[in-house]
Amino acid sequence: MRPVLLLAAALLTAVTAAPAAPASAAGVPLPEQMADTGGGSQLITAQAPRTGATRGRVTWWDRRGGRWVKVGSAAARFGSGGLVDGGRRTQGTSTTPTGVYDLPYAFGTAPAPAGTRTGYRRITPASWWCQDTASRSYNRWVEGLPRDCRAGRSERLADYRTQYGHGLVIGYNYDRPVRGRGAGIFLHVNGKGATEGCVSVPRRAMGRILAWADPRRAPHIAIGTPSGRTAITAVTG
Repeated sequence: MRPVLLLAAALLTAVTAAPAAPASAAGVPLPEQMADTGGGSQLITAQAPRTGATRGRVTWWDRRGGRWVKVGSAAARFGSGGLVDGGRRTQGTSTTPTGVYDLPYAFGTAPAPAGTRTGYRRITPASWWCQDTASRSYNRWVEGLPRDCRAGRSERLADYRTQYGHGLVIGYNYDRPVRGRGAGIFLHVNGKGATEGCVSVPRRAMGRILAWADPRRAPHIAIGTPSGRTAITAVTG
């Protein structure tokens, strides 16, 4: 997990509140405005117009010939509690953590879309995501609940057949989990409304993202807003 990026000089306000505008008024691609894109040559940007918003835009990009090129874009949903600095997030607040994160693996209740190259885990009736802060399996996929992971504080993945038809794990609080900061943050298919902290997109867009993502190119996701502590458009001084 990388810390939330801050603007080094003036805030970049050229990216307007309209979620359909992923680049500045000058036409500079959004990744070109960022101080850190994760180091790979593929990037997903998930941008909301402000921290309290539950809707925004997901765009996926390739780096080609030294430039970032937009591959696709879709409307997105965020947590019902809006967005918050990933380093300050508290579990159970239904907020989406801002920052730049890797994408460890894909998963789903349905078979992997054709062309998927990312490691893919198929959800079974025994698949859970442990969210119990007292468990040694905190913020991990488990097949069958360990004794120290309570069902009432975890998520049975098969219960979300639509939302988890296809998804990508977002590496928030994942490598070295901080207990109580949050667990189970994914990029997944839309449900009926805002999420509990994940980023969601239409089913067709999720399938396109999985067919596009190439682990050899180290794809990352950048989540944020146009300005402030949660800025996705941070520049170096």
